[in-house]
Amino acid sequence: MKRRPITKAAGSTTEGEGASSKELLEAQSHLWLHIFSFINSLSLKTAVELGIPDAVHSHGRPITLTELATKLAIPPIRIPNFQRFMTLLVHNGFFTVTSTSNEDVYAITTNSIPLIKDKGACITPFIEFMLDESLMLPWQSLSSWFKSEEPSTAFEKAHGAYIWELTNTMPGFGRLVREGLGSDSGSIAKVLIEDCRDQFVGVKTLVEVAGGTGTMALAIADAFPGVKCTVFDLPHMIEALEKSDKVEYVGGDMFERIPPADLLILKWVMHGWNDEQCVKILKNCKEAIPTKEKGGKAIIIDKVMDTSDGVHPKLTETQLHFDIHMMVHTTGKQRTEAEWKTLFDAAGFKEYKILPALGLRSIIEIYH
Repeated sequence: MKRRPITKAAGSTTEGEGASSKELLEAQSHLWLHIFSFINSLSLKTAVELGIPDAVHSHGRPITLTELATKLAIPPIRIPNFQRFMTLLVHNGFFTVTSTSNEDVYAITTNSIPLIKDKGACITPFIEFMLDESLMLPWQSLSSWFKSEEPSTAFEKAHGAYIWELTNTMPGFGRLVREGLGSDSGSIAKVLIEDCRDQFVGVKTLVEVAGGTGTMALAIADAFPGVKCTVFDLPHMIEALEKSDKVEYVGGDMFERIPPADLLILKWVMHGWNDEQCVKILKNCKEAIPTKEKGGKAIIIDKVMDTSDGVHPKLTETQLHFDIHMMVHTTGKQRTEAEWKTLFDAAGFKEYKILPALGLRSIIEIYH
């Protein structure tokens, strides 16, 4: 039976209403892509939970499907399904596959290196945090949150508490936050130490503000033994840490006071707070550091939003995703350079410099 042709409405003036049947099918495919995009995220989470990247890497050479299934204790009845799952991971660029006469053989790619635990820059805790049920639940409340004036975030609507409050009342969630947000501190510290050593010239004291696990402060202390490094965070976050005698640990509230130092480092801090809160933090930073002439400065490691036409569409999409993520879970946002400058001016800083040295994130130096 032939399909009846789709006819265009006479006199239609609304853009899109006069689309052809082919265009409507393409639109449907576009919608399906977005409907099923969650599969990519949760498949990545599954790959990490199963330990696939570690298993392929530790094999020392390309690994067959059977060998991989054996290492992961995948029962034989699941192997056909597991092969289908690996096909998606290959398509998404996490592994390569070579088909031999016997079976498929897999190898890691550059994209899977950050998923390997012994590589020193493993971000699997970040994946586990971002895709945990606690962060997924607020998305189910987003439409109703948009129609209400309270609470301040969809996360609070779903959980009855602000995200940072739960880190205190739910130790398991606090661990997820601490380890997730701190998982790439080692790799960022490596870039700072190797490529931005001039940042530490003349520095005698350093405070990592909202330092979480303290990974960055520890790495800097190892590289610059003459710098006294301090990890500063909420008391319950500090209490939960495994301590090292290489750094000092101080509990407190950055909205009240920040310990004095020549250099402050704030990694992934500012994007979690609204403008008024950020200005308060920055004013406390200003009180904590000497003037530029006396060697004082703060370093903010965060995104500088740029969604102009010259930016690759994938990078634009990632930036927009991060911004909406912050909207759902915090009162914060991703900021453009102009928005950053507004905050710095309001807090009394007279100079800033942006160094795009960390991929999507930048090093922002501020002075007063």
